[in-house]
Amino acid sequence: MTDLLLGLGIGAVLIVLANLGLIRFAKVSAKWAAAVTALTAVGLYVPYAILRWPGGDLFAIHLAIYLLAALICGMLFGVRASGQGLHWGPATLIGFFIFVAVSGAVFIAVAEHGVPPWVRNWLLPQPASQRETVSMFPGVIAHDFHKKEALYNQYLQQVERQRQRGWQVQKGWVGEPVVGEPALFRVAVQTREGEPLTGAAVDGQFLRTSTSKLDVDFTLNEAAPGVYESKVTLPAAGRWNLVLSVRKGEDLHEIQASTAVGQFKPQ
Repeated sequence: MTDLLLGLGIGAVLIVLANLGLIRFAKVSAKWAAAVTALTAVGLYVPYAILRWPGGDLFAIHLAIYLLAALICGMLFGVRASGQGLHWGPATLIGFFIFVAVSGAVFIAVAEHGVPPWVRNWLLPQPASQRETVSMFPGVIAHDFHKKEALYNQYLQQVERQRQRGWQVQKGWVGEPVVGEPALFRVAVQTREGEPLTGAAVDGQFLRTSTSKLDVDFTLNEAAPGVYESKVTLPAAGRWNLVLSVRKGEDLHEIQASTAVGQFKPQ
């Protein structure tokens, strides 16, 4: 069980218990108990969420579940006190909102942590010789907007410095890369004048879009003047994003690209 589902479940249970306690010991009506618990839940959760901002989607789901739990308590306990049955209209509406809230929480939990192994193996069976299927889809949303704006301005300045510097970078695999096997990756760097750029530090990352757990860091060694290379092993087939950094002194040159890795060696 993920922290998200656990937090929602504990919060809903506490709201139900608070409603029962107010009705039984404070002798208030079910509607008043629901209103008090709803306001209390909002008053406690909103400051907590502001201090430890979980993201707009998680914030909305928590508020929806807590308010829905208070509403359901008010309706059900009110019907129980009056001795009348719950009309099908409100019951259908309650069921619909419960389905939407719970399914939203489940989708977010699966996106962040993946489905349980037994569900993944049932939905996506595969031979034992193949690698484990990744079932998570981690979308990362930045909420520190001012910091990101400053970083973006720095990025624009970096791009302009690179344009003025005029370094020429050629990169690529020497041969066809295959999953799970070392392949030689080579980078050739020249100055604006076409001279080999010697004595630089060249490193980077191969990034997997589906999960950062498969990301591969690498460092290239200078094999000839201005030529940097090293063997790199990528653990999964398919598309990879490349982030490459070339440093010499205080100068930094960064480029981004993408590459594909095959499952088997070409015949």
